[in-house]
Amino acid sequence: MNDWKLSIYSLKFKPRRDSKAFIKTFSAMFSIIALFGVLGNITTGLVYLSPAKTFWRIARNRSTEEFESIPYICKLLNAYQWVYYGIIKPDSVLVATINGFGAVVELVFIVIFLMFASTQKMRVRTAILFGALDLVFPAVSFLLMQLLLHGQLRIDISGMFCVVFSMITYSSPLSAMKTVVSSKSVEYMPFLLSFFLFINGGVWTVYAFLTRDYFIGIPNGTGFLLGTAQLILYVMYMKPKPSKKISGNNSEDGSKQEPLISSLVS
Repeated sequence: MNDWKLSIYSLKFKPRRDSKAFIKTFSAMFSIIALFGVLGNITTGLVYLSPAKTFWRIARNRSTEEFESIPYICKLLNAYQWVYYGIIKPDSVLVATINGFGAVVELVFIVIFLMFASTQKMRVRTAILFGALDLVFPAVSFLLMQLLLHGQLRIDISGMFCVVFSMITYSSPLSAMKTVVSSKSVEYMPFLLSFFLFINGGVWTVYAFLTRDYFIGIPNGTGFLLGTAQLILYVMYMKPKPSKKISGNNSEDGSKQEPLISSLVS
């Protein structure tokens, strides 16, 4: 009789213990996901703000000089896509918020570019590209997805758009890497941008693994690899700063003097 009562007691209370363990595990996993999501928001925000020095220079000189607007137009389009994806996919608010911030930043950059375009031809071209890629295309694509697609299919199509446009934005890092190799100089590949690309890609790749979101994982895993490659190139091609006390790297006796300490040039 006592054994029978003990069995009933075990059956009655075992599910409660299992439920508590499940809730505890779920809470811990959710906390880890939230942590990497917040870290990803911080690093992505830094990546979006990294060209601020360039646009401060444009505003100060009142000219875009030789800078091109297409990278910022593409980044704005990419930000739009991720905002939409973050909105329609459950539990992806962190994806939407940071890319909403990025969209505002890129919009400010493009407005500055339009204000200080060095030629009328560049201003007109930027305005046309902005209108076509950042106004018409997103509006039409989002409207069609809302009207024609539903449920998981809508999320998948939106995710594929995000992957495609994210990969397009990586053409700029690839171009910078090509320039570094051909010129054997890191002058046109800022260290901080490469470092943020490395950290940002790594953080979001971990987030994608934890949430099993391959649409986030593919482009950010690529960004992590590109950031790693850029840092390797930086180490390979960085040049030491010349000594301030010696002009032209020449000593007083006319012989060349090699600096003892090298530093990163950003």
